[in-house]
Amino acid sequence: MSTIGVVALIFSFVAAGAFGIEEAISASGPGVTIAMLIIFPFIWSFPLCEMVGELGSILPTEGGVYSWGREAFGEFWGWQVGLWAALTTWLCQAEYCALVAGYAAKLIDLSPAGTYAVKIAVVVVFTIVNIIGLDWLERVETFFTVLVVAGFAAVAIVGFMNWNMNPIEPFFNPEEGLFHSVGEGVAIIIWMYMGYECMSNMAGEMDNPQIIPKAMRISQPVIALSYILPTLAALAAIGSWSAWSTESGGGAVGYADVLIQHVGNWAGVMFIIIAIISNCSIFCSYIAHGSRAFFVMADDHMFPPIMKKVDKRGIPTVSIILLAIFTIITCQFDFTTLVMATNPIQMYLYLMLVACVIKFRKLYPVEERKKMGLTIMPGGNTGLYLMSASVILVSLFAIYVNGTDYFVTGFVVILGGLLAYVLCKWVYKGRVLDDPQLYPLNPKTKLDLGDLINIGMYLVLSGAMSLGAAVFLYFYEREYAVEYYLEEYGEGLFSNFGAMLGICVALGAIMLIAGAIMVRVGKKTEGPKLKELQVTRKKELDNMITALHGTLPGQEAE
Repeated sequence: MSTIGVVALIFSFVAAGAFGIEEAISASGPGVTIAMLIIFPFIWSFPLCEMVGELGSILPTEGGVYSWGREAFGEFWGWQVGLWAALTTWLCQAEYCALVAGYAAKLIDLSPAGTYAVKIAVVVVFTIVNIIGLDWLERVETFFTVLVVAGFAAVAIVGFMNWNMNPIEPFFNPEEGLFHSVGEGVAIIIWMYMGYECMSNMAGEMDNPQIIPKAMRISQPVIALSYILPTLAALAAIGSWSAWSTESGGGAVGYADVLIQHVGNWAGVMFIIIAIISNCSIFCSYIAHGSRAFFVMADDHMFPPIMKKVDKRGIPTVSIILLAIFTIITCQFDFTTLVMATNPIQMYLYLMLVACVIKFRKLYPVEERKKMGLTIMPGGNTGLYLMSASVILVSLFAIYVNGTDYFVTGFVVILGGLLAYVLCKWVYKGRVLDDPQLYPLNPKTKLDLGDLINIGMYLVLSGAMSLGAAVFLYFYEREYAVEYYLEEYGEGLFSNFGAMLGICVALGAIMLIAGAIMVRVGKKTEGPKLKELQVTRKKELDNMITALHGTLPGQEAE
């Protein structure tokens, strides 16, 4: 794959157009939205890109974040990271598919059956593209990227040529206040700048995976400008910030209205076609990402073996087809619950990404890696600490600020991941099948040696997150929460703000206590043997890196 082809794929994973920002404008106000679009590339995109680039440079393997988590912290944490990455893709695929049908409905009248037929057609066509191989995927995504960039460039040019109002006034939504205006839109803006880690899932299939870090740095300003310029220009040309929406009808406006008002209806139709192409682009690229997440986990004997079946070219065809079937089924349903579940999961993934970078820094000092020509985050240790702190703070804020219902739903998925790991470990055994001496099981728990400590730490961290959520959400939502949740849900757990906070406190306390006990027991019973194994496991990782690069950081190339 070429550098420009990888840039196109990254653009598709992360952006594929500014669609979605409309909701942030009406929720937060135009000024706050523009400010966040400008600020977040520096405090969010840049740190994430550099972290993904550094990890992908030293360990360019199939599975990406799953492999990094596994090699840095062991099978348990790697499996959790892999599950989070896979779930966010599999559960969200239907949303992009539905958006294609939604934009198509703006051009032609579609019955429910016709809408579903469009969704199925999208799934079938782009499943075939992915099965053909990454070389064809590169061509398709490059073509789509050119069209999407051209469409938003037209919006920017026409908007700036017809500038007739202040694009950042009012600065924030006067009904929400400044702080809540930021909270209302920050999840959308973070979502607009997510997905940089997806390309790493395919590094193992590329002849030269070292072009990924380079493509990351090229893609960042392209993506940021593709958001900032059209949004600024559109607001300056048509205003009406409170009416901005991704929906149609009811006086809603969006990027297409810039072209409709100042060029003609035909231009708006062309832009809607580009919107359809944009979401096809995201859908297509995310098939490539999602199909390879469970694939590598299955190859490590931690998921059903059918997920690792590949054709003679090494493409996980079965996994791609299963993802397509899953999408065809799920795109019939309401996706509110899916969004509630997946949004926080992605933030937990990024918190683990920070931990992986720090751990690999300890294992392989950066000066030794620089001599090998590997990509390193700039700024030395200061840069590492600043970028890590930025990602951690933004992730925690995003996890909490979405609301109590979102947090509780995502937290249930996190706890479900813990139970799923235990079941998969008992059923499929994991890496003990490859090397029982290096990855032995605890004869009592039938889990990996060290999992008592890992699960204990998982519970401690989860408990701390839950207690932190209870405190934050009480002060953040207390002025309106009781009436809002009762009106929104009517009945059930989500309708009771006090009950949700009570669950967060109770679960948090229980998990903290139980986790602390498990860590103490694990260190006493498994700790000594685990320390001996860590030395041998480090040698295995050294051998893996040597096989990938021909040498090990700190050693002369043979």
